Amino acid sequence: MRIADVLRSKGTEVATISPTAIVSELLAELSENNIGAMVVLADDGIAGIVSERDIVRRLHERGSAALRAPVSEIMTTAVATCTPDETVDHLTVLMTERRIRHVPVVSNGRLAGIVSIGDVVKSRMDELEHAQEQLQAYIVQG
Repeated sequence: MRIADVLRSKGTEVATISPTAIVSELLAELSENNIGAMVVLADDGIAGIVSERDIVRRLHERGSAALRAPVSEIMTTAVATCTPDETVDHLTVLMTERRIRHVPVVSNGRLAGIVSIGDVVKSRMDELEHAQEQLQAYIVQG
């Protein structure tokens, strides 16, 4: 299965935030959207990604002062991305090796979606369920 198939199923909406936004604003957006990460967009494209893990680490380091910092100070700037043509299996390896849970999807230099580890697991479960149904149908017909 390709990433494009995952996006077709889940949609292409991506919650984004500006690098100049304040971390407390980021927290409100994460909570309001019930998500674990946001893509940080600047005028020239993806500037970074910020996750709950990034926030927790900075709060531990800086205390409550981190809540008043701009998102650019806590975001991850080495963003792993994928394209819609890549496979879910490839993305699974990338997420495992990099120990990340969210990967922005980029097509023609533009943000085209985001895939989470939950999306990958759901995709894999759907594939296994389909294979099981095919095996059961084969046994019943056999």
